[in-house]
Amino acid sequence: MENLVKDTAKKLNLTYRELGELVGYSESALKAASSSGNISEQLTKSLELLLKNHELQLQNNEFNELKATIKKFINSL
Repeated sequence: MENLVKDTAKKLNLTYRELGELVGYSESALKAASSSGNISEQLTKSLELLLKNHELQLQNNEFNELKATIKKFINSL
């Protein structure tokens, strides 16, 4: 990702304020990090974990949909 703060907010469809609440940073701190490109290691790790969590939630949702489909199929037999 070119700008981790901006890209994370965009991918998760969050404002900087909302993103900041999730990772424990103020909106102004995220804006400053985004505009300067100077992102701390702690913020980088927080954003990477948030993205990974989002990815895992999507995978879990897909799994649950598949599980429900299989249950419907089995019950129809």
